[in-house]
Amino acid sequence: MRTTSGLPWRLAGALGALGAAALLAAHAHAQGAAAAPPPQLVWAPRPTVMTPYVAPNRPITKLADVLARHRGQASWRELIGKDPEIRAEYIQMAPGQKTQPQMLADQRLGIIVWDGQLRVSIEGQEPFVAGKGFMIQIPFRVPYSLETVGDKPSLRFETSPTSATVIYPASETPPKVAGQTWYKASVPGRDTYERERSKPYLDFFKEAGKAPGPQGIFMRDDRNYFNVIRGKGIPRQPDSVKGHFHANLGEFWFIMEGQISFLIDGVPYFVSEPGDVVYAPAGRFHRAQFAGPGMATRIAILGYPYNAHFYDPDAGPD
Repeated sequence: MRTTSGLPWRLAGALGALGAAALLAAHAHAQGAAAAPPPQLVWAPRPTVMTPYVAPNRPITKLADVLARHRGQASWRELIGKDPEIRAEYIQMAPGQKTQPQMLADQRLGIIVWDGQLRVSIEGQEPFVAGKGFMIQIPFRVPYSLETVGDKPSLRFETSPTSATVIYPASETPPKVAGQTWYKASVPGRDTYERERSKPYLDFFKEAGKAPGPQGIFMRDDRNYFNVIRGKGIPRQPDSVKGHFHANLGEFWFIMEGQISFLIDGVPYFVSEPGDVVYAPAGRFHRAQFAGPGMATRIAILGYPYNAHFYDPDAGPD
């Protein structure tokens, strides 16, 4: 069996990811249910021609390139990725700029603050100031607003389900949208943090300084899911170790710290840095591994909380 750093390569790879079976087992344990069943052999569909990268999606979006495209602009937003499940944007707001109170109608919003400071006001919660590395989730039909505080712009990475609809409290005047009218309506119910035993935010870099450090699911929503995957760098594995694929959804990763290497079907091996965004379309084998000398973290972002990972029958979790 091949080895890396004294560990079997399959074991070393497993330390770098939480597989679908492990997630199901953890959820089952939390719910007091039986452990997840062992893997089974199946026929999983893959396209005969690899799923293409459709703009704005690309294998890797370098944060340095995004910032260069907006040099000199105090406020801007750029669509980084969009597929049938997830829409991902980088958004910068000038000092003092504030969003209008709003909410998503049916799904949660996910945010990673990457520069500057944001005052986050979520109805029912104490307002808080979020700096670099804060991960934030906002339940559906819960009004919120964001404001840049301090003397520098705030920069955030934001994901929402591609199908998400933004709605506004009746006290607000919604913006004009071509081809659309606003109807004042009554809507029952709203999501809560208690539903998924979740919390409004995680101060990643603060928690990274404590043992054992952040790891595991931060946000688990029907169409917007954040999983914190953290570990120490390992040597590059052979390209024959190709990871897994998803049959009906793509996967995004936000690089939080350190270096993460990727091998994606049809794409040369590359190493990503903090702030970069990586994407693999449905049906393409992909392998994400910790690289570099220290700790590394990627935030896996998908549209399904219990997504299936398909491996070669003789391979273990990547």
